Amino acid sequence: MTTASTPLPLDPTDPVALTQALIRCPSVTPSEGGALALLGALLEQEGFEVHRPVFSEAGTPDVENLYARIGDSAPVFVIAGHSDVVPVGDEAAWTRPPFAGTIADGMVYGRGACDMKGGLAGMIAAAIRYRRENPQAPGSIAVLVTGDEEGPAVNGTVKLLDWAKTRGERFDHCLLGEPTNPAAMSDMIKIGRRGSLTGQIVVHGKQGHVGYPHLAENPIRGMVRLLAALDSAPLDQGTAHFDASNLEVTTLDVGNPSSNVVPSQAKAVFNIRFNDRWTPQTLAAEIERRLREAAGNAVRFEVSFQPTNAVAFLTAPGPFVEMVAEAVAAETGKRPALSTTGGTSDARFIKDYCPVVEYGVVGKTMHQVDECVAVADLLALERITHGLLTRYFAVQHQT
Repeated sequence: MTTASTPLPLDPTDPVALTQALIRCPSVTPSEGGALALLGALLEQEGFEVHRPVFSEAGTPDVENLYARIGDSAPVFVIAGHSDVVPVGDEAAWTRPPFAGTIADGMVYGRGACDMKGGLAGMIAAAIRYRRENPQAPGSIAVLVTGDEEGPAVNGTVKLLDWAKTRGERFDHCLLGEPTNPAAMSDMIKIGRRGSLTGQIVVHGKQGHVGYPHLAENPIRGMVRLLAALDSAPLDQGTAHFDASNLEVTTLDVGNPSSNVVPSQAKAVFNIRFNDRWTPQTLAAEIERRLREAAGNAVRFEVSFQPTNAVAFLTAPGPFVEMVAEAVAAETGKRPALSTTGGTSDARFIKDYCPVVEYGVVGKTMHQVDECVAVADLLALERITHGLLTRYFAVQHQT
């Protein structure tokens, strides 16, 4: 738990100032960089009970996380996100310092501005304002922040959730502030995510001289045959809320520096983003079936799959999803689309504890040079989150 400290010279209900302050904390994974210390101090000043557990695992860096809660009764509404950011890359290519939080032309610039320090700032500012205005509101608000979303995702949210459960914490609904909107704050909320499965195929041949092909066995022919089989028919046609599952070959290599030598083996790596028709286990079995059928007795191969914790999931449309959509529409004048597109997020862990919906700022510049977020979008996110909390706890009070 954090300890009381001198009040910080920062208005925690101002999402723009809070975003700037967080950007100035260089929290490149796995470094805490001061971001969690800042959030912990602000939340504790507002009456939240704050904890900053550090989790470890062999072969991975130690990671500090944050859990805070105000209120001691159900329902518990969770605000979730990550304070860690990706490296800046070529700092000389930035037109503004990546950890300065500079405001120019209506934008806040800096690494993490949209992914996702701006999202955290907007949600936390709204939660603090709501509790100030409603100190006797029913239920509780919890804040769950990891420093390991952009990294291995081993010592972050998955362990933080288990830690909270061991303490007896129970959650009812969650808003995860990833940058979900492609172009405008009215565009999209995420009600699910596709899973991710990575595999490797190794085809074995026999090295030899290209002038004597009868004495060699070229594995490239076999690899072409296997990859064509994987690409010949779709994995599925999609589902009610998901696009069709998609397989992409990401590397193909024979490690052969010579043009007159038949290589001894060929390797290919592929990744599949899959919908809720599949689990990693059933999908791996289907890939193996297709490869065996294509290979017959003519191709000697092996296929293996990397462990994955990225499974497809859906928060089915219902009262909570509708409440989030209504809060967005009330602020923007437009109802957002319900989407399951994009990559993975920590929602894949949270969904095992409570229904989770993702909504945040416009993400067009995430991970880019000169990453930025619109001041107007930060203010809108604060108002949308405040409106959502008002709706959520009003319904709970009525019931």
